[in-house]
Amino acid sequence: MERLLYRKLLAWKSSKYRKPLLLQGARQVGKTFLLKEFGRREFKQVHYINFERRHDLDFLFKETFDTKRVIENISIILDKEIDIETDLLIFDEIQECPGALTSLKYFNEDMKELALCCAGSHIGVSLNQKSFPVGQVDFLNLFPMNFEEFLMAINKRKAALLAEFSNETVIPEVIHHQLWQDLKVYYITGGMPEAVKRYLDLKDNPHETFNNVRSVQQAILQGYRGDFAKHAGKENAAHINRVFDNIPVQLSKNIDDSVSRFRFKGIIPNKSKFVQLEGPIDWLLKSGLVIKVFIVNTPALPLKNFKIDNIFKLYLFDTGLLGCMMDLSFDSILNQDYGQYKGFYAENFTAQEFIAAGYGGAGDRELYSWVGKESEIEFLKVIDNAVIPVEVKSGQRTKAKSLLVYKNKYAPPLMIKITANNLHRESTPIHNYPLYLAGKIT
Repeated sequence: MERLLYRKLLAWKSSKYRKPLLLQGARQVGKTFLLKEFGRREFKQVHYINFERRHDLDFLFKETFDTKRVIENISIILDKEIDIETDLLIFDEIQECPGALTSLKYFNEDMKELALCCAGSHIGVSLNQKSFPVGQVDFLNLFPMNFEEFLMAINKRKAALLAEFSNETVIPEVIHHQLWQDLKVYYITGGMPEAVKRYLDLKDNPHETFNNVRSVQQAILQGYRGDFAKHAGKENAAHINRVFDNIPVQLSKNIDDSVSRFRFKGIIPNKSKFVQLEGPIDWLLKSGLVIKVFIVNTPALPLKNFKIDNIFKLYLFDTGLLGCMMDLSFDSILNQDYGQYKGFYAENFTAQEFIAAGYGGAGDRELYSWVGKESEIEFLKVIDNAVIPVEVKSGQRTKAKSLLVYKNKYAPPLMIKITANNLHRESTPIHNYPLYLAGKIT
């Protein structure tokens, strides 16, 4: 399946300042597939090592960091000649081999002509910081497939419409309706590539399709829980599990309203303060499994000056996994018949799209929302050096009381509403975007 990040891989390949590349992301988002496809298309040969499967290869980096010797040894192990001028070398699951992480420094210094790409999970790499070659590596982050990438997999013509979107775009009503239906299917599949592929393989039989998609999602969640135990220890894993499971619970308590700040009480026995839950929350953030949105009461630049560490919202990083964790039926999602769940589902999707577009995530711009005395704006975006309020509604209801309160108090140059309605720009400084265009708001 095509991924938008491929363009950045091409830019990395052609850069004269290229360093070894570390592609990070949560497990199962498609890092390995993307790098292998990149190698197949753009290089003479691809050489692949998976350090999770080959723990015996630690010896490559124990005796020496002589890069020439390392390449010679890898050539012997793979029984393939490696041409450092034309080939791609992939180190997968690099977090399992601290020596391989450290070696990136020496590959950058001594063998710049080699195209070396590495894949690693966020949490695994962060646990190996002592071995990390700071300043010697290029980074890219891969997230679950966003809605545009989902369309690229199921209907390239519709995907082209999103790819070519601009402020002058007009979306015919019949196309808008089709995109809205596609979005509801995406709510079910989410952006995990295996789940999307299962949908594509079986979409002619809806009942079988969605049951298979849900089975894939359950297996992915089980794998994440296995990672909790593997990397965090038994007691910490139990706490991480409790926080992870509690996120959908807290989201579902909001009835067609904005998601409230994350509450710490009642998740882990005898722990009710942020400082007591900070570890599990930080672990989930580093693993890429949750999205944090800071709440500010002063929407002024720079927004980070007005955030408070213990006041924030938490969303899941994938809407499909969210539906799976909540055991929402497929019909209820397709028919938009899930009552109080509707509002936060739209918010979760919007947060996911914003992150894929460059807001949030490791090293990227953070996400923010605004809360007043009796009003709340789901997201704040910085556009043309101004703080722009973004209100999210799951349906066609367009009355936005909080947006009016915000307008009267702060007089922003632009306001944005994201709803189920078609694209519309009013004479007043309000732009109405359909939910499926959330990732195109800049």
